[in-house]
Amino acid sequence: MKLNPFRIEEFYGVHEFTASHMLSSSDVESRSIQALLQLEPDALDAFLNLKLGYTEAPGAPELRQEIARQYTGLEADQVLVFSCAEEAIFVFYQALFGPEDHLMVVTPCYESGLELARSTGASVSVWERQMEDGWVYHVSALERQLQPNTRAIYLNTPNNPTGTQMDRETFQDLCALAEEKGIWLFSDEVYRGLEHDASSMLPAACEVTFKGVSVGSMSKSFGLPGLRLGWIACQDRDLLRKLQSFKFYTTICNSAPSEFLTTLALRHASEILQENRKLVLSNLALLQGFMQRHQDMFDWVPPQGSPIAFPRLKSGNASEFCRQVLEKTGILLLPGEVYDQPEHFRIGYGRKHFPEVLGLFEGFLKGH
Repeated sequence: MKLNPFRIEEFYGVHEFTASHMLSSSDVESRSIQALLQLEPDALDAFLNLKLGYTEAPGAPELRQEIARQYTGLEADQVLVFSCAEEAIFVFYQALFGPEDHLMVVTPCYESGLELARSTGASVSVWERQMEDGWVYHVSALERQLQPNTRAIYLNTPNNPTGTQMDRETFQDLCALAEEKGIWLFSDEVYRGLEHDASSMLPAACEVTFKGVSVGSMSKSFGLPGLRLGWIACQDRDLLRKLQSFKFYTTICNSAPSEFLTTLALRHASEILQENRKLVLSNLALLQGFMQRHQDMFDWVPPQGSPIAFPRLKSGNASEFCRQVLEKTGILLLPGEVYDQPEHFRIGYGRKHFPEVLGLFEGFLKGH
């Protein structure tokens, strides 16, 4: 296995905790442990009496049951819990694929979705989307690239970094194609539940087809990345057993406090997601006004889900632009070169301080 540098995390490793103002975060405002424990009257005592022993490798039964309840028609034993979605993606690729296989990956996407596919030695083709086309997913373009040895399609919707979402008809066509061809639909759904129009939420891939493998996380839509908890949900129990066997060589089992707090949060998923969506939509309205005022400098496809967008700088180098913004204001934007989109940058609007930081950013533009 050969891994290329993880450009997104290398960038954040240098700047995330030294920049004065984050304007590129991919999650929403986080909560404290105290806030989670206040969701239920007996939670504090239960948490303080929690034993810090090993946990069950697939995840605590109560946790898997709560995760299964987030889906339609799934049981607890059709869920495998990981230390984060990143581990889930890593284990899926490494446990199942090798040089004899062909994999499809939608782009642009979060870097590990593509690089971990390449690290298996498999042949990898990209299902490329274009901003000029509204970042639309064309299943016909994907189908033309399928090969006899294609074994998985990596999908990410709502998408990181664009914030765009696949439409329902296209999603159904993709699920049908995966089913027909016997190809795993590896669906990164970490922003599911944070669609701007709640009624537009797609079914999970694992609900629609036996070949659907859904990745979930507490980090993005729930705004709880410090829990470091993610999962894979699918109908195929044999597949989960293979993934668990590989997990024995990574983390073996998960953190007991994280499992407890995740179970608690999931019992209140609707409430948490509703609050997070309210914040995101309030900030999005400000961002839309900002983009309208500065359409001479930027263009974009307005996001439909998630707390991130991916504007394009109309002239100049986006990486240099981001460097100047950081140097002059302490505001951290994410250069699009980490997604192989050098004209773009990622902006995040899921934090409570967004109005203030957006104002600072606009002040920079007016004086630039």
